[in-house]
Amino acid sequence: MLNRSGLAQVDLDDWLAVLAAAARHGAPRGCPVIGSITLADPVAAARIGRLMAGVVPAVELNVGAPHGREAPAVRRLTEADAVHDAVRVVRDAVDAPLFVKLPGQASDVVALARAARSAGADAVGLVGRYPGFLPDLDGGAVLGFWGAWGSPACLPMSLYWVSKARTALGPGVPLIGTNGARTATDVLRFLASGARAVEVVTALWTGGPAVLAELVAGADAHLRQRATTRGGGLEEFVGSALAGAREYADVPPMRSPAWLPYTARWSRSSGR
Repeated sequence: MLNRSGLAQVDLDDWLAVLAAAARHGAPRGCPVIGSITLADPVAAARIGRLMAGVVPAVELNVGAPHGREAPAVRRLTEADAVHDAVRVVRDAVDAPLFVKLPGQASDVVALARAARSAGADAVGLVGRYPGFLPDLDGGAVLGFWGAWGSPACLPMSLYWVSKARTALGPGVPLIGTNGARTATDVLRFLASGARAVEVVTALWTGGPAVLAELVAGADAHLRQRATTRGGGLEEFVGSALAGAREYADVPPMRSPAWLPYTARWSRSSGR
């Protein structure tokens, strides 16, 4: 999905009232509401976070919003020191659990995750959407803007950073996977890569609230079947894919490249 959503188009007091109403509705149903701040000025974010923590049980600080390239009131942080400093300011002001959402477009997302955690983040979200542009060739204006791109095509990139962060930071740092989950299989892949929770946006918008129950049921069915055949539960499943993951340097060179027969066959068929 390519869009420019995510920024509340109402006054802060009105938005706090919306969050409070949502929290009251969700609490008896076991559905906690998390307030989200898209970073501009850390001091202002801290003030908003303190107010949000008064009406919701947890707060997310989004330092990786792609709108940071376009909206003057938004900042996107891609350096570890900047992430640490911003998170520290908000952490000092917010008593509730604080989640920090990071960008995928940075030289070292793992360094950002480590910085966020050291500054006091209770959990780290990986990764935000990517900047995008997709002009409409007929009308011109329908998609004629710079926006943010999130889709199943982003899933491998998101899983890359989740798995790298899990490997570097260990199981003691809760990770939240985001950008690319549309099916129960996608959710399970995030979990297997090291995430302890998964954010879903596009699937919810296109499928409605019922899609969340479908994703949970599908993931639960797989985990139950896996427990029957292999043993272990959810705790053992989280990060399980990393056991077989290897760095490039750990892969031994092939004596006879697997692609060599296909190259020879193509050469003969093409007359080269």
